[in-house]
Amino acid sequence: MKTLTKRLLCLSLCLLVLIGTVSGCGKKADSKNTVAEKTEAPKQEALTPVTLSEVAHSIFYAPQYVAIENGYFEEEGIDLTLINSAGADKVMTAMISGGADIGFMGSEASIYVYAEGSSDYAVNFAQLTQRAGNFLVGREADEDFKWEDLKGTKVLGGRAGGMPEMVFEYILKKNGINPKTDLTIDQSIDFGLTAAAFIEGDADYTVEFEPFATKIELEDAGKVVASLGVDSGYVPYTAYCAKQSYYSEHPEIIQGFTNAVQKGLDYVNSHTAEEIAKIIQPQFSETEESTIAAIVGRYLDQDTWKEDLVFSEDSFNLLQDILTEAGELKEKVPYKELVNTEYAEKAAETAK
Repeated sequence: MKTLTKRLLCLSLCLLVLIGTVSGCGKKADSKNTVAEKTEAPKQEALTPVTLSEVAHSIFYAPQYVAIENGYFEEEGIDLTLINSAGADKVMTAMISGGADIGFMGSEASIYVYAEGSSDYAVNFAQLTQRAGNFLVGREADEDFKWEDLKGTKVLGGRAGGMPEMVFEYILKKNGINPKTDLTIDQSIDFGLTAAAFIEGDADYTVEFEPFATKIELEDAGKVVASLGVDSGYVPYTAYCAKQSYYSEHPEIIQGFTNAVQKGLDYVNSHTAEEIAKIIQPQFSETEESTIAAIVGRYLDQDTWKEDLVFSEDSFNLLQDILTEAGELKEKVPYKELVNTEYAEKAAETAK
């Protein structure tokens, strides 16, 4: 009996040792597999940080936000930081001071800097919008609105020398209205604050970007009566630019950035307003998705965005005509000095 008991005890001990040995081998094998998997996994290349300063955060720039939300910048090796500088003059200041690598604004700012004799001036490399993105908002709906109706009224306008104000005055002149004598244009209110001033009762009309124009309508404080984009015609309203020094040091970043925006542009030009709104909604979390879709639809209807990002010479000359007529430019500057189409052309070709 004792012998049997000893044998059973010995057998049990052997089994325990065997199980422990097998278990130990199993753990070691798993460890080897884990190391092998880590070694075989492809290493993700580090993204290059790029800071983009935009003139305003508006649904008007939907292709840019599609590119951000869909990860197109990451696909091009870019870790993008977006800052809203609230005004073209402030965007240019951010670039000059080194606070931004790329600027997005009306190209008039780059023309002013060049005309002042800057040695490291900004060069435009991609035009995004081809119409003005703001709207004239009145106190009441007016299906029969005519620009002549602005005579004798007060309008909240934009900064002197900025694209919103110059396009507004360009339309007034086209309709035989003198911006200096036929109406009062208040340019004292900071960009982005005019909607609040209008809601509080200041002025008869205001010139607004989205989503502020729609916000005024939703609060029953006014109605959109005209589109500056429609009535001004095709105008090179906003474009991307970078200083010459940045071009020489980072041509691959400029190309990758342009490729990403082109992808966003392609998406916008091939999807519905509802699909676009769903993608960019995180950029405008305070705005209902249905409202974003309505705004995007409004921009799509007026052919706001280009098919490609190439900034043509005809468009650049039209911009200079507007600046000259507004009294902001004494002498025209050379197109080839301030516009580089190489990156946009390559991005458009790659997208085909």
